[in-house]
Amino acid sequence: MKVLTICGSMKFSNEMQNIAWDLEANKGYSVIQCVYNIDDEIITEEKIMNLNHSHYKKIDLCDAIYVVNINGYIGSQVKKEIEYALSKGKEIIYHVNPN
Repeated sequence: MKVLTICGSMKFSNEMQNIAWDLEANKGYSVIQCVYNIDDEIITEEKIMNLNHSHYKKIDLCDAIYVVNINGYIGSQVKKEIEYALSKGKEIIYHVNPN
């Protein structure tokens, strides 16, 4: 069973949760998800630093990242995550094939 870390813009948070369900329930992957700010807390620089550190650690732990690029959108942070994953030899799987 391949372990995936989901990477995508938080504007796709609902979609990412549904995609994680599909990847585990229907496709047999084990998914490490990002965390969601469901209480809409103020995000300080310290929280951003903690979240980034945690997310990169999740990339270290997985076999591949799953890039949620709905309508082809990949934000600057996700581009950094892709670069990081590539530097670690991780497979990159795109939700939508990026031509």
